[in-house]
Amino acid sequence: MKLFLKGPKCDSMKCPIERRPYPPGEHGRDRMRQGSEYLTQLREKQKARRIYGVLEKQFHNLYEEANRQSGITGENLLRMLELRVDNVVFRAGWGASRSQARQLVRHGHILVNGKRVTIPSYRVRKGDVVSLKNKAREMIVVRHNLDTLDRAIPPWLEAGAENFEVTVRDLPLRDHIDIPVRESLIVELYSR
Repeated sequence: MKLFLKGPKCDSMKCPIERRPYPPGEHGRDRMRQGSEYLTQLREKQKARRIYGVLEKQFHNLYEEANRQSGITGENLLRMLELRVDNVVFRAGWGASRSQARQLVRHGHILVNGKRVTIPSYRVRKGDVVSLKNKAREMIVVRHNLDTLDRAIPPWLEAGAENFEVTVRDLPLRDHIDIPVRESLIVELYSR
């Protein structure tokens, strides 16, 4: 499945999925058969992990925390993944991909409530203001992304100050999360 991990490259014909829509290797075309129930659950978890760029241990810990919270575990998990600061930077349109947004955070170009944050897994809360540093506002990469990407800011974020600042208005609902993941399969996999 096409996950759009490479930014604009996935929109063109250079995307590897467009060129070869089958698994790699000598027997790739033969491996296109249907798998077991476990395989579909595992694939769904791996898809979510790769979309958000989270390691296995981090993902498992997030699931455990989502399971302890009240409400639907799968929705809690996706909400926690959406509230990571690297994802908020991606949703604001400052990074072309989540990995580029993650790099902006790691290099110290992002401020949360006026304080520098360099940890991509930092979780923002309702009412937090995420902004770009003054030096980062003039970066060619950020300017290019703001000008060329026509990604709409989700309803749980509010843009301000010439799109160099976003405020977390609300916690994201499942309707606002547009990634193609069936979170119920992830919950089934972990609750084995």
